[in-house]
Amino acid sequence: MPAFSKILIANRGEIACRIQRTAQALGYRTVAVFSEADADALHVRMADEAVLIGPASVQQSYLNQPAILDAARRSGADAIHPGYGFLSENAGFAKACQEAGLVFIGPSPEAIDLMGSKRRSKITMIKVGVPCIAGYQGAAQDDDTLQREAARIGYPLMIKASAGGGGRGMRLVQRAEDLLEQLRSARSEALHGFDNDELILEQALINPRHVEVQIFGDHHGQLIHLGERDCSIQQRHQKIIEEAPCPVMTSELRQAMGEAALKAGRAVNYVGAGTVEFLLVPDGRFYFLEMNTRLQVEHPVTELITGLDLVAWQLDIAAGLPLPLRQEQVVFSGHAMEVRLCAQDPAADFLPQTGRLIGWQPPTRDGVRVDHGLREGQFITPFYDPMLGKLIAHGATREEARRKLLRAVEDCLLLGVQSNQRLLAGLLTHPRFIDADFSTGFIGQHFAGHAALQPHEPTTEQLAIATALFYQASHARQAPGLGGWRNNAGAVLHYRIGAQERDWTLTLAAETDGKLTIRIAERVIELQLLDVDRYDATLLINGIRQRHAWRLDGTDLWLFTGPGGLCLQDRTQLPIAPETRPGDGMLKAPMDGVIVELLVSEGCAVRQGQRLMVLEAMKMEHPLKAGIDGTVRQLQVKPGDQVKNRQVLLQVETGH
Repeated sequence: MPAFSKILIANRGEIACRIQRTAQALGYRTVAVFSEADADALHVRMADEAVLIGPASVQQSYLNQPAILDAARRSGADAIHPGYGFLSENAGFAKACQEAGLVFIGPSPEAIDLMGSKRRSKITMIKVGVPCIAGYQGAAQDDDTLQREAARIGYPLMIKASAGGGGRGMRLVQRAEDLLEQLRSARSEALHGFDNDELILEQALINPRHVEVQIFGDHHGQLIHLGERDCSIQQRHQKIIEEAPCPVMTSELRQAMGEAALKAGRAVNYVGAGTVEFLLVPDGRFYFLEMNTRLQVEHPVTELITGLDLVAWQLDIAAGLPLPLRQEQVVFSGHAMEVRLCAQDPAADFLPQTGRLIGWQPPTRDGVRVDHGLREGQFITPFYDPMLGKLIAHGATREEARRKLLRAVEDCLLLGVQSNQRLLAGLLTHPRFIDADFSTGFIGQHFAGHAALQPHEPTTEQLAIATALFYQASHARQAPGLGGWRNNAGAVLHYRIGAQERDWTLTLAAETDGKLTIRIAERVIELQLLDVDRYDATLLINGIRQRHAWRLDGTDLWLFTGPGGLCLQDRTQLPIAPETRPGDGMLKAPMDGVIVELLVSEGCAVRQGQRLMVLEAMKMEHPLKAGIDGTVRQLQVKPGDQVKNRQVLLQVETGH
């Protein structure tokens, strides 16, 4: 009898879609689970069957173990694949699956439990001879002990949530004076994220690379590795770009690092897909960071250089089959590189973004792969991770892979929410990245003041294109039978086009042949709209033929000129808004989210920069601080409240 035939995927989005593609290709039936917020999601549409498991909140849906197990029972699923994230590294869930008679497609609960604790896993790694960073991983967690141990380790040091991952509960501390505040913040984030506030301390390594090794074990005692991935390009300890192989890897270092990873796996009799992560310092020494007992987000780069389907391997191993290759049979071909496309605004301190996805068209080219779970028209909510999908490229060389990936980033149509596309393009074109000369501190060291981290201001040419499209849309509404044009040749029309807090004044003169003369400041742009529909515009601008995607969403015009979309408004008929004064004391929510901590009460005095409350959105905590000295007035929220972007939370009034 086969081990299983119907797989429930206890995850969502691109993760669930990725697993379903392989499972269905191998002949398995699939069951999706979904929250109320994901009722019409792509992963739900792809599945053979789907079961609603609760409200939008992850605690009530994707982390709701009884609901997921009940969904498996009701649908007749006989196996559960946890994906990556959510319950994938929850030992209790793995055990509950086994107790319910379900095959858990992953390692044993014992391996998950041990490796899920940074504290206990590090103790085990030291015992079996895997190199580890100096630090404190003791059971005592009181402030006095941690302060004493921090002084012994020295600064700078890292605080890490023992049960953490994805940068949550992780803090870099430069000075002893900051330790207690950072301990408090890390504990709070760890408790909310993992229901465990246990911390470890580690010496902060200077300019390391983050290099991880993919391992696989089967039920027959075999354990091999599939090479390494370099994941050093990070922002706040969250990976942004990953590539395989590591560009500074040598055969000797790969053998040493691979053996260390296998030692880690053997220490827990590892079965299934796992990743052993290391920090690699410039002199060639490396140190154990953690082990992820699941498939990784970045697994596609390993698939592309090995030609293997790692999800298929997971399913076969769970079904009791032996590994199909021995270590010496693993072959690498070419280079692969991946970027994570996220709904974030890098110019606003990487705040997550929400909104309706009104335009989505990923690139389709040879050597480019896009893993996503998106559907045009869906709403990007504040309840889940901001990662929208991954763009991956493969080439014969690192440079070929980089070049293909850059074009894919520049051509990926995404409209309706702000994203990190400009940052991704900036990283891929940075000379040091091209030369593979980078570390985990790359963005902080080389991108301060970079245009990709500044507000995305339109160029004069983009403003001219937007003005022409507003003009076309207006006249299409007024004279639809005439193709959107009317006889107003020679008339000069005045426009005020806005983006965020800025306005630009332009004039437009239409000629009888359809040519438009647009003036902005001292510049004159000659433009002709050759072919326009609701989605694309082909135009001639200063003698150059171009094609741009666009969408009109109410009063917002989203224009894609690559990389990234611009949101512009025609404010010509609107009254000019009074200038907002910086430091007016009004605290507004920077995004949709939930208030998880309130640190002040009405009437209390606060200082500029003081933390007032903590907002949680897209799995991260964001402290909100006072902009001025004063007294708290009009406090309008309490812990647990869901708030909307730009909602007023409180006001700080000065004494005069």
